[in-house]
Amino acid sequence: RSRVHVPTLLQSYTRAAEVEGQGATLDAVLRDLDARYPGLRFRIIDEQDRLRPHMRLFVRSQDTRDLATTVSDGDEVHIVG
Repeated sequence: RSRVHVPTLLQSYTRAAEVEGQGATLDAVLRDLDARYPGLRFRIIDEQDRLRPHMRLFVRSQDTRDLATTVSDGDEVHIVG
């Protein structure tokens, strides 16, 4: 499991600033979160499965736009809007 830090603008979905997500890639983690918090992924990822221009994702403090980025147990994921 990864710790996912949720920005204030998306906390209406999660009701928390930090949640746990499961998956081997960033996309899998976001899909796992969306299963528990419906609509969350759509606020981050558009209809073409691309990161929305106003959103940023960090895995292990590294900025990434690649949803195939590997995520390991214990990694921190930051969603920034």
